[in-house]
Amino acid sequence: MTPRPSLGLRARLLFAFALLCVVTAAAVAGGSYVQARNAILERTQDGAVQAMTSRLEALYPLRSAAPGPDELGEIAAAAADQNSFAVAVYRETHSPLPPASPGPPPGPGSPGLDGKARILDLGAISPGLRQVVADGRTAWQRVVWQGEPSLIIGMPMLIIEQDRTTRVSGIEVYSVRSLLPEQHSVDELAARAWLIGGAALAFAVVLASLAARGVLGPVRELGRAARLLGEGEMRTRIAVRGSDELADVARTFNNTAAELERLVKQLREMEADARRFVADVSHELRTPLAALTAVADVLDEEAARLPEPASRAARLVSQETLNLTALVNDLIEISRFDSGVAALAPNEIDMAELVGATLRVRGWSERVRTEVPPGVTARLDPRRVDVILANLVGNALRHGAPPVSVRLRADPHRITLEVRDHGPGLDEAVLPHVFDRFYKASAARARSEGSGLGLAIARENARLHRGDLTVTNAPDGGAVFTLCLPRRAPDPDGGPE
Repeated sequence: MTPRPSLGLRARLLFAFALLCVVTAAAVAGGSYVQARNAILERTQDGAVQAMTSRLEALYPLRSAAPGPDELGEIAAAAADQNSFAVAVYRETHSPLPPASPGPPPGPGSPGLDGKARILDLGAISPGLRQVVADGRTAWQRVVWQGEPSLIIGMPMLIIEQDRTTRVSGIEVYSVRSLLPEQHSVDELAARAWLIGGAALAFAVVLASLAARGVLGPVRELGRAARLLGEGEMRTRIAVRGSDELADVARTFNNTAAELERLVKQLREMEADARRFVADVSHELRTPLAALTAVADVLDEEAARLPEPASRAARLVSQETLNLTALVNDLIEISRFDSGVAALAPNEIDMAELVGATLRVRGWSERVRTEVPPGVTARLDPRRVDVILANLVGNALRHGAPPVSVRLRADPHRITLEVRDHGPGLDEAVLPHVFDRFYKASAARARSEGSGLGLAIARENARLHRGDLTVTNAPDGGAVFTLCLPRRAPDPDGGPE
């Protein structure tokens, strides 16, 4: 399953800062907006109620306890000012409403008769407001009528008795005031809040960029140092700046790198000692092995004339001497690869002749089928290619099943040799370890012929040519070893010819 791409650290920091700024700005600006809006409306509302109360108090004492339309009109005119209109109601009678005037509705702050005459229709006043006023209490409500915010104030008229007590006269006065100027003030506050929020967002992005640069710089340096350390640069260190958490990470990395360098150096020294030990032992064994080989040759010649137990022992000693000699030679060859002294001796060779000679010398010509076109030449080290091919074919003959085949393909730049058998193939768990040193696929073959180094040496020889050796299982059964080599091997000094 392909992992989903994630945002980088810089993008996440920018997003976090921007989100924090937006939430903070929205909370502060929203709270300020609500408080300012309420303060503006309450101030306007309280001022209008106080002004209307003062104007109506100037009418006391009332001339009549049961006023007619004309007297109600005078009360309504007294209750209104230049920014509001009023209607006075007594039972089923109310003051005359202003006549509707044609033309567009008035602008903000200058309410006209057309819109307000419709607003002052008694149907625009809610029953709840009328009931509160009828009970002798002053009340108000904010409404939106025909798209215009307005404030309706309802106030009862009182009658003052001779004993200075008051009672409700039954006269109700309703005043309507436009809230468009206040609405514009509130809209300006909202616009400023948005402007401040946008500026804060931009400022937060700048701060986030600076913070990301301060954080990502050390992180990038740490990543670069980790890559160099992974590539084998054990002396890689990070400059420690300051005393914050990033500095602690840098110090920890440096301490880890120093300890890793010490351990790698120690392991390399141990590995070098082990390789040197193997090489020294192998070289030291060559002299006694030469003598043993001579003795083994004599034992082979005399084995037929010896009694059966002695003959069998002589042949066993001779065979084990040959196996030990092959093992020592393989160890010496491996030590050359490990020490880096193995070198190529390239020469122009005909691949068909080389394959035929390899099979003929070892007596495999009749047992191996070849598909090698003539005339394919390459500049390679013939001895090392012979070693590779002999190991592959010998391995197929010993552990595979007939027929064993060798197939050659070539293009202008590379040649490919395939060695295949038709046996059961290799277990999937074995395939990754086929070229490991001393690896044998079955514990039952621990004493089988071969040192367990042949395929490892074959692959090292292939890589020395700047090629490779791989193995797979054929779909219809059998193991397929594929040797891929360049048509022109590099010079012994490492450069191409």
